Amino acid sequence: MTQQAILQEAALIRSDAEALDVARQLAAEFAVEAGVRDRERRLPWAELARYSASGLGGITVPREFGGAGVSLLTLSRVFRILCAADPSLGQIPQNHFAVLELFPLLATPAQLRFIYSEVLSGRRLGNAGPEKGKQPMQQLSTRLSREADGLYLSGQRFYSTGALFADWIPTRARDESGLTVQVLVPRHAPGVEVVDDWSSFGQRTTASGTVRFDKVKVEEAQLLPVWQLADRPNLTGPISQLIQASIDAGIAEAALRDAILFVREHARPWLDSGVSRASDDPYVIQAVARLQIDLHAAQEVLDDAARTLDRLRTGEVTDAISAEASIAVAEAKVLTTEIALQASEKLFELAGSAATRARHQLDRHWRNARVHTLHDPVRWKYHAIGNYSLNGVFPARHQWN
Repeated sequence: MTQQAILQEAALIRSDAEALDVARQLAAEFAVEAGVRDRERRLPWAELARYSASGLGGITVPREFGGAGVSLLTLSRVFRILCAADPSLGQIPQNHFAVLELFPLLATPAQLRFIYSEVLSGRRLGNAGPEKGKQPMQQLSTRLSREADGLYLSGQRFYSTGALFADWIPTRARDESGLTVQVLVPRHAPGVEVVDDWSSFGQRTTASGTVRFDKVKVEEAQLLPVWQLADRPNLTGPISQLIQASIDAGIAEAALRDAILFVREHARPWLDSGVSRASDDPYVIQAVARLQIDLHAAQEVLDDAARTLDRLRTGEVTDAISAEASIAVAEAKVLTTEIALQASEKLFELAGSAATRARHQLDRHWRNARVHTLHDPVRWKYHAIGNYSLNGVFPARHQWN
């Protein structure tokens, strides 16, 4: 399917319920060859075309601009559904939705009309993420320079989930005054090079590699002054983190689902158990119960965090409100990280050595969980929650909080 065909066929989703129904339909399709795509590192071009045509990319566009304006609870559940089917594919839109949260805060009316029209037409936003190296993640060597005929962007970025598949690549850069701006760059503009050099052992088909900008000409209308958010309380960080936690929850759901299925259909009981089926082993039963409880707890705390953000975003966002949002999502992030890792690791203990055979492809759950949960260290979530609860200290405001 061509990009033009996507734009002509992109459906318009009109409600939260419809968004969830569409996500479930796509997830059923995407799950069929998820393991094959992972094993062969087959990039999901066709699947993303289906995703774009479905209209899911436009579900957070406000109703006054023609979208469904779904709740953050629905957005979180959409990510859970997609990532339980294929977390690499499900992760690709994360920055699309995270970047869209910046526009109501910083964009002009004309910029809002433009970007909402683009995403409702089926266009995808990618990402050109943090730079490589030991420097702090917010350090920027990517620069905007002004010449006689306009503005030019130069620099190199990495961790660019979705950029390879995108129509627009948002990235951050320093302008001529040293202020941080968000630049919306056309994917195929002269001077843009997206390198498919993502070589991680997990989340293998996200194509989260290098983006180079070599004197890419950009328009003033493609800039957002994100420096203005430095001293302005907002919920962009918590919303971004909510999406990350939802991806981990989806990975955990898939791991536990496949563990239960394998134990039922393939595993044999241990000889000391005295039972004829592995699913009757009392230790296996207890372990599955523990995982199910922990998964349910993570899901409920994640839903509660999404509801909290939905409630908080309806009023004025103060420093205290921003902190409350960050802590709510941090609690969910701790639980979704831990259950994703536990379920994907425990899977093999419960299912036995047969589960390690390559043809079953069950190792992808642990690889995906281990890689994705490294996006931000959960130890600092504990610190933020404890310092807030014990000392009343608000967490720092940035996209990882």
